[in-house]
Amino acid sequence: MPGQAAFFDLDKTIIARSSTLAFSRPLYRAGFLNRRTLIKAAIAQTYYQMFGADHAQLERMRQELSELTTGWKKAEIEALVDETVADVVAPLVYAEALSIIDQHQRAGRKVVVISSSPIEIVEPLCRYLGLDNVIATRPEIDEEGKYTGSIDFHAYGPGKAEAMRELAVREDLSLPDSFAYSDSFTDLPMMEAVGHPVAVNPDKELRAVAVEREWEILEFEKPVSLRSRIQPKPVLAGAAAAGAATALTVWAIKSRRRGTGSSRG
Repeated sequence: MPGQAAFFDLDKTIIARSSTLAFSRPLYRAGFLNRRTLIKAAIAQTYYQMFGADHAQLERMRQELSELTTGWKKAEIEALVDETVADVVAPLVYAEALSIIDQHQRAGRKVVVISSSPIEIVEPLCRYLGLDNVIATRPEIDEEGKYTGSIDFHAYGPGKAEAMRELAVREDLSLPDSFAYSDSFTDLPMMEAVGHPVAVNPDKELRAVAVEREWEILEFEKPVSLRSRIQPKPVLAGAAAAGAATALTVWAIKSRRRGTGSSRG
């Protein structure tokens, strides 16, 4: 019998900010970014948190990032992210997301994080959260281990859905019985690829689709601090558990009031 999976977008679904922009300050301190770029990233992060980003904005960000990183050494970026991930991510994780991830894991579903951010950022971040299954954008690397400015695979839009279908074939997963969580209309192909799409903190366009199609809509509001973690642990370990349980209760009450409470597990 095929297995089931739960696919989670990362930015504004599991964490409260853009994962890529969140590392702008560590990159600045390490000399990869100048002050002008740092300020620009801070403005972009603020705008993203308040309004999200549409297709054109995301494409522009991707192009600028590709141009900016050309010539950077992949190994240096990986080391920097590994060293700073705890400080960067600790206060950004939604308690509600952790609770739902834990529910899916307990139900025996494969939890997969699927993000348009670079794999060098997504993998360490997910390891910190105790999540091992990752699909993310893969920048092209030259023979010297440096970024070329091109992309081998862009985990965005239809690319996410195609990667999900390939994983389903490879690991015998039933997408009609699987779940997908995202905040962005740009992830509509990802949502349509599964039988149980869930809109999380949806932007205006995705909310309209979710209402029209009667998809579940959730509002995540409780970032929790995971600073007490020294080593990666199961998602609902230690200090995060109490906060996550409280936030889940609040979320469940709000869902019932909207008449869209989750019964899917």
